[in-house]
Amino acid sequence: MATTAEQKDFIVAVELGSSKVTGIAGQKKPDGSISVLAIVREDSSSFIRKGRVYNIDKTAQCLTNIVKKLEGQLKQRITQVFVGVGGQSIRGVKNTLAMDLSQNAIVTQEMVADLMDSNRNMEYPEQRILDVAEQEYRVDSQYQMDPVGIRANRLEGNFLNIVARNEFYMNLNRCFESANINVADMFLAPLALADAVLTEGEKRSGCALVDIGADTTTVSVFWKNVLRHLVVIPIGSNNVTKDIASLQMEESEAEAMKIKYASAYTDNSEIDPTLKYSIDPDRQVESRRFIEIVEGRMEEIIENVRYQIPDEYYGKLLGGIILTGGGANMKNIEKAFSNSTRIEKVRVAKFVTATINSGNDQIKAKNAMYNTVLGLLIKGDQNCAGGIIDPNGDLFDNDNHETPGVNPRKPRQAHEVAPGVIRTAQEEERAQEEARKMKEEEERLRREEEERRAEEELRRKKENSKWNKFKRGFGNWIKDFTEPE
Repeated sequence: MATTAEQKDFIVAVELGSSKVTGIAGQKKPDGSISVLAIVREDSSSFIRKGRVYNIDKTAQCLTNIVKKLEGQLKQRITQVFVGVGGQSIRGVKNTLAMDLSQNAIVTQEMVADLMDSNRNMEYPEQRILDVAEQEYRVDSQYQMDPVGIRANRLEGNFLNIVARNEFYMNLNRCFESANINVADMFLAPLALADAVLTEGEKRSGCALVDIGADTTTVSVFWKNVLRHLVVIPIGSNNVTKDIASLQMEESEAEAMKIKYASAYTDNSEIDPTLKYSIDPDRQVESRRFIEIVEGRMEEIIENVRYQIPDEYYGKLLGGIILTGGGANMKNIEKAFSNSTRIEKVRVAKFVTATINSGNDQIKAKNAMYNTVLGLLIKGDQNCAGGIIDPNGDLFDNDNHETPGVNPRKPRQAHEVAPGVIRTAQEEERAQEEARKMKEEEERLRREEEERRAEEELRRKKENSKWNKFKRGFGNWIKDFTEPE
């Protein structure tokens, strides 16, 4: 869709994390690989906490800076971005709905759609449904992933509704509106991450994906290729840093010590009681005390993860536990998880499964810190490129430049949205407006049909009235009497 020899197509994704907001631009190649063209990160600790936006103005300004810096690297305008939605506000809630069918009826797609629509219309106090993961359907006494075509007397649908606070959802949308940034699509970040780092075998045989971020740890449980459980625990690797800082040091020093010395598991036989770790040339801390602090907090995180894996799936996780995120870089973290959860199969997903080409050292490090934003980039399916920036013009003048390539999606109703995709507030408004117009049109047609039927009934009654029958009979008598033989 490039209009000139210099202009190129690319996709842009933005991840709003508790410690950093990351923007990335990449180009998809015919062979399925992605070339990273630009990447920008900005600190977000002062306005995003545990994945929730607390200051709309600062977040909007950060997003504006991200886009401007990406445009500066690309030398090309950005018309829209893909966004990941995650953080403490989201969680999975199970729901079951059923309908009784006529005697030995065949389940149709319309019946399934009715159940799905009824589930989508569920109301949760101060929360909204962002996405729905279909679990399975119960057809009489049998469970089926696809019940269409089966004879039954009763159909029951099991769903996992991904919900979030209304405030969280609206604040997120307001940030992009304030920054005047078009959102191509919003993706559920844990699902985008899962698609990027898990294998089909792991999702099919059962696994728990544990994303250890700065302020939160997200647990996503899969079985038979279906998301079965999703929860965000409000604790992450920054809690380890703060605990280390309690040893009388700045958090920046504690973070450096965590990266250099911290281990999620240390065998007692390997602890040297005389060893000390240096904070700086003048200060030291006993290694045993340091180890106890780090392991204590990591045990808390791991126990919370263990508690959040439903018992019904705990023994079915043949794919094991897959760790990712910046917090998964700690030494011996696989050993710590295996010891505490009694699940032997534990691996760290350092990078996404797709082929990524980049000259950026941060991406090339493959340290799991960019897996989510790369997952968002992989899922992007619309061109985000605008016009070429005039090198002689004002790079940061966004008021008068054209933004070609933005073609807003046709408003999608809830059942038309793909799994893992969240409708933006604007799209919801357009979809609601379209649904209202359709309802009005249906109501108009219904009234016209009722009026037509009423007129037809009135005409029929008039024709069959006694007076009309008498007039017709009298007319026929006169006709017979006056006609010559």
